[in-house]
Amino acid sequence: MTELLVIQHLDREGPGRFAGAARARGWQVSVCRPDRGEALPAATPNGTPTDQVLLVLGGPMGVADLGNDAFPWLEAELELIRQRVEAQQPVLGICLGAQLLARAMGGDAVPLEVGEPPRPLREVGWGAVTWTTTAEQEAVLQGLAASELVLHWHGDRIVLPPGATLLASSLHCVEQMFRIGRHAWGLQFHLEVTPELLEPWLLQDRAYVIEALGADGVERIRRDGRHWQASTERSATLLIENLLSALEACLRR
Repeated sequence: MTELLVIQHLDREGPGRFAGAARARGWQVSVCRPDRGEALPAATPNGTPTDQVLLVLGGPMGVADLGNDAFPWLEAELELIRQRVEAQQPVLGICLGAQLLARAMGGDAVPLEVGEPPRPLREVGWGAVTWTTTAEQEAVLQGLAASELVLHWHGDRIVLPPGATLLASSLHCVEQMFRIGRHAWGLQFHLEVTPELLEPWLLQDRAYVIEALGADGVERIRRDGRHWQASTERSATLLIENLLSALEACLRR
């Protein structure tokens, strides 16, 4: 049986839609919480068959926190990602997970800055991403419009590792989605968040949202989420299904 192994770093940032889609395929879903002291899985040696897809979620910590005693598990997580990718085993990183994926393979994550002189920017709320290639070239984009509305929640940008393929950009952040080989994908944006999961983000990250969007930021995200709910659910569901299909195909090679 295929297993979706989720590395989760924060109570409110769970796998959401990814877990539902995986279970609908008959996959087992397991969650590992290194932030609670749970041991990360052992590396699978190169060439050893595996039925495990690794999904690394987001969190408030970042690549800059590698070596920080507050997050002693980050280094081990980075090494796990590196070992899985080098063994050509399926890996998907979301937000922090995408930044760790990039760092593990020779890239990095740095503060997102815009303007001249550059100033820090938090990209938070609903905004479009535009695909930098076509569905004919990238099967994971099949059925999607040229741009789609997604949920952003970050203040860093990814520096792509050598050989990575850029798949999506936004107005303020070029590196929104990328691929490494045919077995690892990174997404800076959040497909996993359902309307029910969004509310704890808004309540617990209220100060972060207000700093990014102003006093009405929380209500704007709620309002926009309701307004665009049908279209964002459709596109998120479609991209998730495409990604899970691509990740599952890695297991059969």
